[in-house]
Amino acid sequence: MDIEFYGANCLSVGTKDVRIVIDDDLADLGSKAVTKEGNVAIFTGSHGIPAASPRLIIDSPGEYEVAGIHIQGIPARAHLEESDVKNTTMYKIVGGDIRVLVTGHIYPELSENQLEAIGVVDVLCLPVGGNGYTLDAAGALQLIKTVEPHAVVLTHYADKALNYEVPQQELGEALKVISMEPTVTTKKLKLKSGDFAEGTTDLILLEKA
Repeated sequence: MDIEFYGANCLSVGTKDVRIVIDDDLADLGSKAVTKEGNVAIFTGSHGIPAASPRLIIDSPGEYEVAGIHIQGIPARAHLEESDVKNTTMYKIVGGDIRVLVTGHIYPELSENQLEAIGVVDVLCLPVGGNGYTLDAAGALQLIKTVEPHAVVLTHYADKALNYEVPQQELGEALKVISMEPTVTTKKLKLKSGDFAEGTTDLILLEKA
């Protein structure tokens, strides 16, 4: 399983049989969409119509199977919503024994039911841009401590190539709050069984593809 980062909260998770693209709203931010025909398009929140023709669009909680990948949508409270409102979706993507959780713009406090659904996570992908738009670094750190993943990938920080509605925090400033140094810097994270040591959390810095 491979993970690539395209800016904002847009990631792809790929295997030899399928490419899953998460939160491709890049065209709305002044960049170019990366979803291609035949991909699976996942959205954690509200979205427009993809320019390409995905084989499947997933934008709500539930259980999904595609090309040997299990996708679980877990309802969550959006970053600025009331406590009893769950109008965004986290996704746990499982291929073989690799488990990836993409949070989207959620509130950083999780319930016992959500934690039970999340279970063990190898790679946690979460935003750090803050300023009322999404999680800030402190909220991201809270989630990292709660979920206890084996590795962390940060998204949705300041990017001169994107026209955010609200200015986002610089990655360097977020790293100071999280107090983690990148273990690996790469354009494509290639995951396989046995990559992660128990009891450790690595920070993976994904450069934009």
